[in-house]
Amino acid sequence: MTNQLLLRCFYAFHLILSFLGVQTVCSGQNKPAASGTILQGLKKLNVVGTVLYVAAHPDDENTQMLTYLANERKLRTGYLALTRGDGGQNLIGPEQGEYIGVIRTQELLAARRIDGPEQFFSRAYDFGFSKSTDEAVKTWGRDQVLGDVVWMIRKYQPDVIITRFPPDPRAGHGHHSASGYLAEEAFKIANDPTKYPDQLAFVKPWQPRRIFWNVFIPGAFMSNKRPDEAGVIAVETGLYNPLFGKSYGELAAESRSQHKSQGFGATPNRGVKIDYLLLKGGDTAPSDPFDGIDLSWKRVSGSEKVQQLVNQAITTFKPDEPAASVPVLVQLYKALNQLDASNTYVKAKRLEVEILIQQCLGLWFESNPMEYAVAPGDRIQVTSTAVNRSDLPVKLIGLHMPGVEKDTVTNLILKPNDVAQFTTTVSIPANQPITQPYWLEKPVSKGLFQVNDQTLIGLPENPPAFTTQYTFDIGGEKFTFSRGWSYKETDPVDGEIYRPFVVQPAVMANLAERVYVFADNTPKTVDVVVRAGRSGVSGSLKLEVPAGWRVEPAQIPYDFKQKSQEVRLSFRVFPSAAYSEGKLRVMVSEAPASQATYVSSLRVIAYKHIPTQTVFPAAEARLVKLDIKVKSKNIGYIAGAGDEIPAALQQIGCTVTPLGPREINAGLAGFDAIVVGVRAYNTEDWLRYYQSKLMDYVKNGGRMIVQYVTPGSSFIQNGLKVSQMGPYPFTVGRDRVAEEDAKMTFLKPQHPLLNAPNKITDQDFNGWIQERGLYFAQEWDKAYQPIFSAHDTNEAPKEGSLLYCQYGKGHFMYTGLSFFRELPAGVPGAYRLFANMISVGK
Repeated sequence: MTNQLLLRCFYAFHLILSFLGVQTVCSGQNKPAASGTILQGLKKLNVVGTVLYVAAHPDDENTQMLTYLANERKLRTGYLALTRGDGGQNLIGPEQGEYIGVIRTQELLAARRIDGPEQFFSRAYDFGFSKSTDEAVKTWGRDQVLGDVVWMIRKYQPDVIITRFPPDPRAGHGHHSASGYLAEEAFKIANDPTKYPDQLAFVKPWQPRRIFWNVFIPGAFMSNKRPDEAGVIAVETGLYNPLFGKSYGELAAESRSQHKSQGFGATPNRGVKIDYLLLKGGDTAPSDPFDGIDLSWKRVSGSEKVQQLVNQAITTFKPDEPAASVPVLVQLYKALNQLDASNTYVKAKRLEVEILIQQCLGLWFESNPMEYAVAPGDRIQVTSTAVNRSDLPVKLIGLHMPGVEKDTVTNLILKPNDVAQFTTTVSIPANQPITQPYWLEKPVSKGLFQVNDQTLIGLPENPPAFTTQYTFDIGGEKFTFSRGWSYKETDPVDGEIYRPFVVQPAVMANLAERVYVFADNTPKTVDVVVRAGRSGVSGSLKLEVPAGWRVEPAQIPYDFKQKSQEVRLSFRVFPSAAYSEGKLRVMVSEAPASQATYVSSLRVIAYKHIPTQTVFPAAEARLVKLDIKVKSKNIGYIAGAGDEIPAALQQIGCTVTPLGPREINAGLAGFDAIVVGVRAYNTEDWLRYYQSKLMDYVKNGGRMIVQYVTPGSSFIQNGLKVSQMGPYPFTVGRDRVAEEDAKMTFLKPQHPLLNAPNKITDQDFNGWIQERGLYFAQEWDKAYQPIFSAHDTNEAPKEGSLLYCQYGKGHFMYTGLSFFRELPAGVPGAYRLFANMISVGK
């Protein structure tokens, strides 16, 4: 068998696991389980039923309901989030767009490892706040995303579907209502073989018995008041599980608290919690969502022996000797093998039994490469480890590495608690694809990730690129288990840390900026950090620019002796004479080939609460030649929840100084303007003690711009660290304009903010991305002047996107306009307007 064929077999094996809904953590190792967790798993073998929960975003799911379904009802439970949360804000860092989507994908997987269900996604891209179902499904592509929901119903075969939102304005967000609408439509057609017939090469039509709405409206949800509608079932989800030593409310809070990029740390509920389910379609259910649905083994033909063995495993389980259950579990595994192998329940329960056998034995096995990344064509050492932590005889009869013809080890008896380790050198094929989240392999359209492989749709992350197959003899039965490779290291603070193993390009190039803005004809230095993905790689690098732009020098050679070696190459980019926009792309010619090709950059997303993620986006940046004047050059910046505006201001010639308590105490008189980052007044507690100094700065002639804050009850004083952000009172609401091309009406055309030093016109609002703005001012003192009026289609005008007032000798502004998105994206008009704001009065 060729190396490539072996690799394809391993890849196909993991696709099958994922197809069945089996998910793995980045270590590839099932988490060791305490006896209570094992007993819970044994009891779950007795429940033969499935439920699918559907909503729009990460954090939409009712974690307490999911926890209840997976652990109290012991159902195979899945959460289908239509999007990955790509359009949301980021409380912990600067990532936006598809990169915050990568973070939220991992946060959802972390949540599911706590509350128990499986995680799935459609191809829908979170393009930002939407105010209608029609807009959401039109932007995503109704047929495509509806097909994804149908696919997941056919693949997962739920008995019951539960939606978080209704398909109407009560959902509060177009994505929310669209998720309810698409789930209800998919419920109607998933059993129709004429709908999406191409899917039937992999799955069969399937009809769930019923679909519910997990009622979510302020009155009913917050007060547990029963909705005044027919067909409502009350469900007590606040129960206590002694096997976990926690209530489902406590588990749900731990799960929800994984959404750290959104600041959703949750307080546990330790008492009664009633949830309501409203029947939206299918058979009636008088008192329970699963009324009339057989959730026992009786629904599987010929399963009497299986049922008997499951009961035996539960009644004979010994908490202080879980390995004693392995013989009956092996018998159970054999009995499952006698049933219809194509039956979804049989396949799922086989995998559950395999995991329980490993947990009862304390069987640990994993394969760890010596480095976290390797390039195609390289060789790498991989250490494989196996430990049997029980007195039950276990034999490792085969350890098979990808691309290696012979097994590394055969017929090794694993002595109790004795660590067996094996080191193998593996060759990576020269044509091995680069590791990349499968939904990011192609450019993102406005509303849909481009994924053409049907079997990948729905998966939360890629199947492992490389796996090791471990074949054990356990109780006379042969078991072959697969483990994805993962790199691990010991951090002096956090201890053992796992990181996904990746295949990286031979050469990577990171540009210093993702947007280069030219305020005049002066050339800019463009630095490129070139990194070797393997040793012994050389060639030359050049920059491709649009017609009318010029680069010096034409190209620069590189020669790397060692892997991970880096060099900084500097080019001079001369802008076009005319005001224009375009794209700069990095190209390399790797020796001995002379043809230049586009190169990837390296982006690492590292936070302690998720496995480190590595993405290889195209090495490119936007070029913008602006018609702009800036009179304020020395800017103080108070960082908030993470944005890239300081770098954007530097692009137009400003010097930006980060401000904290020490800098404010030292004096602010030297700053032309002070800019407050997004949500700073929500996240920075120290601001309450320095607000008076900031107001004195304005009063004495300074300029201060406060970017949007969020109202809410999660922080003191209605979500703010101060009772008053400006010199005069104003309040912030949840008004926004989600249509990025909405008409901006100039309320005061002669106002300095619209005229100096740059004349602002309608043209300056062309090309904005995702939205006009969010969290607009709602009420304000008469001292403030609103500058713009704007609204989404069929809505009333909103005037709170930009407020201005004079205070003493200075100028204060609050803005909900989404500069935090527009400036890093290189939107020319946003730069010109912001330049006016920091320069007002000069």
